[in-house]
Amino acid sequence: MTELTHTEDHDDEQYELYDGDPSTGEMELEDRASLRRVRGLSTELEDVTEVEYRQLRLERVVLVGVWTEGTALQSEASLAELARLAETAGSEVLEGLIQRRPKPDPATYIGSGKVKELRDIVSSTGADTVICDGELSPGQLRQLEEKVKVKVIDRTALILDIFAQHARSKEGKAQVELAQLQYLIPRLRGWGASLSRQAGGRAGGANGGVGLRGPGETKLETDRRRINKRVAKLRREIAAMDTIRETKRGRRLANEVPSVAIVGYTNAGKSSLLNALTGAGVLVEDALFATLDPTTRRAQTADGRGYTLTDTVGFVRHLPHQLVDAFRSTLEEAADADLLVHVVDGSDPAPEEQVSAVREVLGEITRKRKEPLPPELLVINKIDASDEVSLARLRHALAGSVPVSARTGAGIAELVEVIADRLPRPEVTVDVLVPYTRGELVARAHADGEVLEEEHVADGTRLLVRVRPDLAAALRDYETNSTRA
Repeated sequence: MTELTHTEDHDDEQYELYDGDPSTGEMELEDRASLRRVRGLSTELEDVTEVEYRQLRLERVVLVGVWTEGTALQSEASLAELARLAETAGSEVLEGLIQRRPKPDPATYIGSGKVKELRDIVSSTGADTVICDGELSPGQLRQLEEKVKVKVIDRTALILDIFAQHARSKEGKAQVELAQLQYLIPRLRGWGASLSRQAGGRAGGANGGVGLRGPGETKLETDRRRINKRVAKLRREIAAMDTIRETKRGRRLANEVPSVAIVGYTNAGKSSLLNALTGAGVLVEDALFATLDPTTRRAQTADGRGYTLTDTVGFVRHLPHQLVDAFRSTLEEAADADLLVHVVDGSDPAPEEQVSAVREVLGEITRKRKEPLPPELLVINKIDASDEVSLARLRHALAGSVPVSARTGAGIAELVEVIADRLPRPEVTVDVLVPYTRGELVARAHADGEVLEEEHVADGTRLLVRVRPDLAAALRDYETNSTRA
């Protein structure tokens, strides 16, 4: 159930609000829970060499990290985040190791001595997977698997697996598959006997047999060619979806509807905030990358101006570049917004690092587009789960931020007012007397403009209103006095 239905009191409120019908997010959460793996029941192959042909198996795992820079607390926080990622993927974390090194070992990532210690821990705990807190080369993956005798994956593969589990829309699934294939292509070399080379001619020799004589083609080349064809097809499909997204975005821009993008670290409470602001009813779960597909809802300021709120995919430290490339069109929704509502988890031990990670990914997108980021509004969420000292420190470190609790509703009214103040306002101020026969113009002024004064007189409706240039042109025939702001 969502956070809104956490207690019996909340349940009563929820049923009263939705009239007994569950929201879309609640139904998605039930579907997700119904597909959980039953521990101890598995039909997967035990051969760890068949890595690329079976699902990522994450049941009982040991975590391994290399501390190359920063403090010990930062390295432990990174490993703790890796543990949360593993739990989100459906695994049970048994143990965690950190190796202090100037840089990762090029052969085994953690060095030969630590590999022996890791092998003993895997053997004693009965773990079946090792997850490394970094992106491993194909050679490092192969050597670690040969030495510890269990499946080894890296942080990138883990995040890709979570994205594959949580993607719901056609576009989201295509983006995740593209990222997975881009990750897989350089790792085809040397992954087990199932990818052994087969060739004709002298390479095949007498052992080649009928059908394998001649110039031939290696099994690796065949697999790589098939993957490249699939990647090209996915790129075409995503490009077509981008066209649809651009059309919708262009329609909003033509109507000059202000847009607000909610961005932030994963599990900072972006979806909860969208629900609190608009009643969208999207899925809310205490898990990393719980929602991937962007959700756009219409909202309205107190003075009647309409705008859109978009919940975007969450970020994380060292977000795989394959995902950034695949989700570029989705992330550009944030770059094209009029205002960025940057949600920060106020209960996190190191929220400043989360802010830096989000800004780094957004900066990468804007550098390639060569356009500046929209104005940013920092929102400190989960103040109900944070103590006063931490909140005071955060308010000082993040000046101008708005503290809220999407769960309890504290600070939401103030946030709505701040968003309304930060939104771009119509450019032209007009003073018009609209006859009662042109009521549609009055309705447009209320829907698309900012009505400052309104008075009903004998000849019609007198309006002092801020509007866009196109609506100002339509009202020009009824203008009594105008001032251009």
